[in-house]
Amino acid sequence: MIAVRLLIAVPLGLVFGSFLTVVTHRVPAGESIVRPRSRCPSCGTQLRGADNVPVVSWLMLRGRCRSCGARISVVYPLTELATAGLFVGTALRFDDLWLAVLLAPFAAVLLALAIIDLRTKKLPNRIVYPSVLMSVAYLLLARVAGAPIDLGDAAIGFFAYGGGMLIVAVIAPRGMGMGDVKLAGLIGLVLGALGIRFVGVAAAMGILIGGVAAMVALLFGATRKTGIPYGPSMAFGALVSLFAGSEIADAYLRLLGA
Repeated sequence: MIAVRLLIAVPLGLVFGSFLTVVTHRVPAGESIVRPRSRCPSCGTQLRGADNVPVVSWLMLRGRCRSCGARISVVYPLTELATAGLFVGTALRFDDLWLAVLLAPFAAVLLALAIIDLRTKKLPNRIVYPSVLMSVAYLLLARVAGAPIDLGDAAIGFFAYGGGMLIVAVIAPRGMGMGDVKLAGLIGLVLGALGIRFVGVAAAMGILIGGVAAMVALLFGATRKTGIPYGPSMAFGALVSLFAGSEIADAYLRLLGA
C-alpha cells in the first residue's frame, strides 16, 4: 500500500505544484488562473506541452525560455518538488484516505500562500476564501462518510485561532493584517478537525518561527519599521503541527508533568 500511495502522490503532487506556480504568479497580479494557457513570464509565449512537464521541462530547458532565452526562476521547479513532497508526506503520515485527500492540498495551499506573502506581503482572498469554503464542504462530506474528524473541534479551532488573531489585529493593526486573521481561521478549521492540540501547536510554532525570522531579518539589516510578513511563519507552523503536532503536544505535556 505504501508503494501504491507513492505512485499516486508523487505525480499528483507534481501536477498540483505546477498549478500552484501559476496561482502564485497570476493571483497577486489579478489575472485569471485559467486563461490564457501557461506562458513565459518574460515574453508571454505560450508553452508547448513538452515544455510544461513539472520539473523535467525546466531541467531540459536548463531554466530558460525556449523562445526568448530568458531565465525561468528556480522557484518554479522547487515549488513543484515541495508540493510533491507534501503530498507524499501526508499520504504516508495519515492512513485514512479521507484525511490524506484533505490535508495534501491544504498543505500545498499553505506553501503557495507563504510564497505569495513573501513576495507581496499579501494573503489573497481569492485563495483563502475558496479554501475555507471547500474545506468546510469536504469536512461535512467526510464526516458523513465516517472519517475520523471532529466537526466541533474544527469549529472551535476556526474561531479560536482566527478570533485570537483578530484580537491581535485590532489591538496592533500595524503589526497584524486581516489576511493573517483569515489564514488563521483556515488553519484552525482544518487542523481543528484533527484535534484542538494541533491548532495549539500550530499557533505556538508560528510564533516561534516568526520570532526567529524577525531576529534573522534584524541581523541582515532590517529595522523595527521593516514589514516582515507573518503569513509564512503561520503556514510553516501549521505544517510542523500537521506532521508532528501530536508528538510535540505529548512532549510538552510530559514536560509540564515533570
